[in-house]
Amino acid sequence: MRLADLTWPEVEEGGRGVLVLPVGSIEQHGPHLPLSTDALIAERVSAALAAERPEAGLAPPIVYGASGEHADFPGTMSVGERALHDVVVELVRHVSPVWRAVLVINAHGGNARALARARELCTYEGRHLGIHHVGLPGMDGHAGRSETALMLHLEPDLVRPDRISAGVTQPLRQLLPRLHAEGVRAVSPTGVLGDPRGATAQEGAQLFGELVERALAAHDRASGGTDDAR
Repeated sequence: MRLADLTWPEVEEGGRGVLVLPVGSIEQHGPHLPLSTDALIAERVSAALAAERPEAGLAPPIVYGASGEHADFPGTMSVGERALHDVVVELVRHVSPVWRAVLVINAHGGNARALARARELCTYEGRHLGIHHVGLPGMDGHAGRSETALMLHLEPDLVRPDRISAGVTQPLRQLLPRLHAEGVRAVSPTGVLGDPRGATAQEGAQLFGELVERALAAHDRASGGTDDAR
């Protein structure tokens, strides 16, 4: 059920399953990917999940997240951790009488702390909020090969192939101290963490299928009352 397209009686008739809430960001993704990359990936994974689980409700996405580390790049729009936390908590409070659980499908790493705190508060209040982070072992950093492949599969017209170039390729764990202290631009002038060269739509299609499978598993755990924070 895509909630934005329904009337209230149709929602009432549809049952009280899991409400799927895509959460992303509007932030720089290098010179070759659009600002909407994270929001678009979160929405598409969530839509694919909802297509496989008709009893689930698909909420409109929260496209603004906590992206302060990208603030030095024009186009980035961040609401910060506190605002994101409050929006998610208030949404869960409001929809809980209708939906037995809310499952956030998050596609931006910078949102993780705010979402974790939101889940802690909702749990304390007796409400079920599951958090599922979109990702797979081996996926590279920001605007690198993985995200570029996904976008070539999902929205190829939004990718600027003539602007694809390697960014900083050091392991993320080595970069985190400077990223937190100085922001992404101090580490990578282009905003790319990884090497997107060679990414293909076929690779993106395979990645997307695996991401959807993981999201489906998260939905099924949330539907059964099991928390998910992966």
